Amino acid sequence: VNKAIKIAKEDPEQWRETTLLKRHELLSAAARNLRKRRGDLIGIAAAVCGKTFYESDPEISEAIDFVEYYPHSLRLLEQQTSLGLSPLGVVLVISPWNFPIAIPTGGVAAALACGNSVLFKPSPLAFPLGEEIAKCFWDAGIPREALQLVCCEDGEPIQILSGHPDVDTIIFTGGTHTALKMLEKRPDAELSAETGGKNATIVTALADRDQAVEHVLHSAFSHSGQKCSATSLLVLEREVYDDETFRRQLLDAIQTLKVGSVWNFSNKMGPLIREPMADFRKGLETLEDDESWALPPKCDETNPKLWHPAVKWGVRRGSFSHQTEFFGPLLSVMKAESLEDAIEIVNGTDYGLTSGLESLDRREQKIWSEKIKAGNLYINRVTTGAIVLRQSFGGMGLSAIGAGIKAGSPNYAVQFCRIEESKPYGDSPTQGPLREESPLLYLARNWQTQLSRNEHAEIWSELHKTIQAIYSCLFQYESEFSGEQDFFRFRGQDNLFRYLPLGKVTVRLHPDDELFETLIRIAAARIAKCKVEVSFPPNLENTVTEFLGTTEGKRLCDSVEIRSETDKELCGRLTEIDRMRYAHPDRVPLEIHQATAKLGKHISRHIPLAEGRIEMLRYLQEQSLSIDYHRYGNLGEREF
Repeated sequence: VNKAIKIAKEDPEQWRETTLLKRHELLSAAARNLRKRRGDLIGIAAAVCGKTFYESDPEISEAIDFVEYYPHSLRLLEQQTSLGLSPLGVVLVISPWNFPIAIPTGGVAAALACGNSVLFKPSPLAFPLGEEIAKCFWDAGIPREALQLVCCEDGEPIQILSGHPDVDTIIFTGGTHTALKMLEKRPDAELSAETGGKNATIVTALADRDQAVEHVLHSAFSHSGQKCSATSLLVLEREVYDDETFRRQLLDAIQTLKVGSVWNFSNKMGPLIREPMADFRKGLETLEDDESWALPPKCDETNPKLWHPAVKWGVRRGSFSHQTEFFGPLLSVMKAESLEDAIEIVNGTDYGLTSGLESLDRREQKIWSEKIKAGNLYINRVTTGAIVLRQSFGGMGLSAIGAGIKAGSPNYAVQFCRIEESKPYGDSPTQGPLREESPLLYLARNWQTQLSRNEHAEIWSELHKTIQAIYSCLFQYESEFSGEQDFFRFRGQDNLFRYLPLGKVTVRLHPDDELFETLIRIAAARIAKCKVEVSFPPNLENTVTEFLGTTEGKRLCDSVEIRSETDKELCGRLTEIDRMRYAHPDRVPLEIHQATAKLGKHISRHIPLAEGRIEMLRYLQEQSLSIDYHRYGNLGEREF
């Protein structure tokens, strides 16, 4: 392990010196190799992971899309801005067994596209697939020293790898507990982690119940319920819950699923990757108050990893089955009094990965899509099968540890780059005409007028850069971040990509912070419509605090809470903060790192930029919403 890290750090083949264009060419060749080896990859996935051909085939397509899209997204960003992108250094990619092709390929491709040296550590349960994927990259001309395959067990070796100071960034997909353990060992690690989920589908009284049964069947039991996006909770509005016909249809449909060897193509469910683990085992073996088995668990007599679908009825809120991720073919059914009650049940876990709604009522769809806390939302369709860019994938809460940028989104790869502005004083950020007036636009214009009169001479350059940055952030918010985008516009299906304010953002000041670094953090957080507070150490007095105390500073901090507090006091209230924003990695105290690591919270500590296309990302979270609006092929009024 240490030798691999040393090679990655030294970069003997000078991979980090290659151009983005050259890397794009090599990655496109790797994508062609993946296409050629589709059959081999499907066969290995079946033999090693028990994955059906039906499940592996689209996963390979997703892997190819990742490899083609990530370098393209970086080149597009370079063309649209004046930013300079360079590698971070060494990136560790730790991938899971449930999506053993697409997820590792995506992480490796994103890191390589940025010019990083990559340590690729696949799951021990899927190592043959990891080796085959690595060969696709190597055979395309990517040096083995730039992409090293690390074969080791989980547990302590992962902690050694992730805790090593020469590893600059970690891309991890797996359990929330494992991600938190990594941060416990190295609290200041730059971690991009897609973790667990307790995903739910709500069915209201205004749903097409036949369609709901079909969608739940696939969402809950495809790949034997081992998808991170699988529906684990089915929340039924009272009328549906009490509908014996719906219950009978659901259970009859589930029992039609054929379970057995993946080499028998009539089987829809294959074996689990391993025998049930502790939480799943407990879910299979225990019933709490008022719970009953609508379909009891059943294990094949000859194979302890082959389980038939099970349905637990009457699950109560707050119970083990409500709160716990099972990662197997076990569906927990709950009753809700109304849609609002159902939303409370779904939001009542610490996770927020995927969520589904079955309802034909647009009013219900609007209420649900505005209130549900999850990264990927699905209406009147299955909750699995996210496609690159069409439904960028990633969650909220404990389902995403790190910045929370979605895999397959326009912003995913750029987080593994070092970003520099090519010109001083913010003369180069992208700007354009603004449609809306705002207090911050008025403030920036006022500052510009003051500078033209030679006011603020001692801070002229800092204030000038701030003005340009505010214009850029306002322009990018209007053009890129404030609305919903559908990159594909398929007939019959909306696939909307949008940005939401992070909630409460704390801008923490440090004695070394420059004026621009402070002002743009406050302004950008306000533009993103976050609830903003400025926190600074007691007795801090410098140019920054002096300006914030002036009339102009108070205008900038309108509706912003100002707090003087020690690091210890700040640590004591981290649970009420959604995002911490520092101006430099070196200015974050270890005490703050340790406290946020325990909670799985992210500290944004990139150097503030005048380019709004990047700076605004620090205060927003991505969400995907996919809606099947057609009715069995009929488009209704959308036809016109």
